[in-house]
Amino acid sequence: MPAAVQAHEIYKFHEAAGEKTAVLRGVGFAVEEGEFVCIMGPSGSGKSSLLHLLSGLDEPSAGQIRLGGVDLATLSAEARTRKRRDAIGYVFQFFNLLPNLTVSENVGLPIAIAGGRPEKEAARIDALLARLGIDARKHAFPHQLSGGEMQRVSIARALAGGQPLLLCDEPTGNLSQKAGLEVMQILRQCADKDRRAVLLVTHNPRDAAFADRVLFLVDGALAEAPVLRGPKIEVDDVHAALAALHI
Repeated sequence: MPAAVQAHEIYKFHEAAGEKTAVLRGVGFAVEEGEFVCIMGPSGSGKSSLLHLLSGLDEPSAGQIRLGGVDLATLSAEARTRKRRDAIGYVFQFFNLLPNLTVSENVGLPIAIAGGRPEKEAARIDALLARLGIDARKHAFPHQLSGGEMQRVSIARALAGGQPLLLCDEPTGNLSQKAGLEVMQILRQCADKDRRAVLLVTHNPRDAAFADRVLFLVDGALAEAPVLRGPKIEVDDVHAALAALHI
């Protein structure tokens, strides 16, 4: 099976006032089916740019990105949008739930976007909500939910479309410590039980310790060392790595 996502020698340059700045420099890694990979780095290290490239929202200046074995550079803009829709579920820091839709309707949105009928998938949506512990809130609107509940809805929505890759951008950044821990346990289950590939970007060492691998992005390049690997990564190991890199 091809990797869920693979980056090979990715470069990204921004040009302003006639000067070219390297945002990403030779970044390469892959996330396999059922693997949970975390990328850490300071603000301005290129993490957001990397996520935009991996999801096909932007194009690299050089290098290759493959989603499910498909080179994004070979696709038209329309085909790239379809590939992104079919391959990636997103979990964001700010939830991005539609305020005028109920919990069930928000979770069913990816099904509708893909041309399906959410009402025919009601049982599956209910099962997802039950799994994430929010089935009692399925008729509520986002403003009636806690932050932890909204993030659970966001994860259910990311799972509803069946995409093999979850991109998670600081998913616990707006949550309490308890709610954040619960969200990370759910994401870990997505890799272990659902065999989803999970790529997490975070500043939080506790969140990073849930991953199978932790990579460090510094000044646009992946640090050759340290690279932390499971099966069990300790939070203290993440802190030590950050200190060694002066992050």
